Amino acid sequence: MTRAIVARAPTRLDLGGGWTDVPPYPEREGGAVCAIAIARYATATAALDDRMARVAGASRGSPDPLTAAALRRANIPGSVASVVSDYPAGAGLGGSSACGVALAGALAMLRGDALSQGELAARSRATEVEELRVAGGYQDHYAAAYGGAMLLRFTDCVGVEPLAMSEATTEAFVRRGVLLYTGESRLSGETVAAVRDAYVAGNPRTTAALARMKTLAIEMADAVRGGDLDGLGALLREHWVRQRELHPRITTPRIETIVETALRHGARGLKALGASGGGCVFAIADDGREEELATALAPLGERLRYDVDRDGFQIIAVLDEAHGETPSDEQGE
Repeated sequence: MTRAIVARAPTRLDLGGGWTDVPPYPEREGGAVCAIAIARYATATAALDDRMARVAGASRGSPDPLTAAALRRANIPGSVASVVSDYPAGAGLGGSSACGVALAGALAMLRGDALSQGELAARSRATEVEELRVAGGYQDHYAAAYGGAMLLRFTDCVGVEPLAMSEATTEAFVRRGVLLYTGESRLSGETVAAVRDAYVAGNPRTTAALARMKTLAIEMADAVRGGDLDGLGALLREHWVRQRELHPRITTPRIETIVETALRHGARGLKALGASGGGCVFAIADDGREEELATALAPLGERLRYDVDRDGFQIIAVLDEAHGETPSDEQGE
């Protein structure tokens, strides 16, 4: 009988369309998000008892609120779980959703359930929204479950359209991209709720910004398909202008300094990720100016190296009591 499972799920770069996946916007207007999963992972361990959790190398201590909620929802008597990550907390990379998907998938397999990628994403979001009362959208959970580049469409259901990226486009996207952690961790729930409430109240500025951001997301998907990184950078730049119109807390003095510095040193375009107010900024450099850009931004934050994740959620180790196997090296990226 399987006794311990180790699984991982990637984070993402939300290029455009964020907030249009937050209810009630999808049901009323239809939302769209363009995102690319990256090889920065949440790794979850789920086991039937403490001993097997130790064999699997699980972290010790009381579970955090998300892990405790995932355990309640899984309802496996005696089970334990933990999750670790290789990215900063509050970085705007969809990290809590990556944790949620990794936990949901590990616990599902522990109890013998086979969940599709869509079911994993739905379970992760339900845990976050219903158990923890966290205001948020859908995109991060689906990016973590599916991986790769995608255009997500939101109405009364979620549509996932994979975006093919050639090897040349992928190489250029990684080489020309600069992902900078500002050092300012933030909690996104309050900002997301404030933008949602402004939309519900019919604020014209908010409504117009969201509509344009949705269109930009669809145009970004076309740019990704076509390998047009110059065009993608220009769309990022416009998206940041619209994004800032949603709420005053979306930008900070540090982010403004990063944006101004980047545009002087070869950035084709850039935006803050997630609900911003801190976290990470992602920039696409003019071809050949990526090192100039990275050097100029170095005093303003920590550069996080990344690659494109094409796999989404994965089981990376299965341990049983009889064999006492240890997790594979693959879990430590």
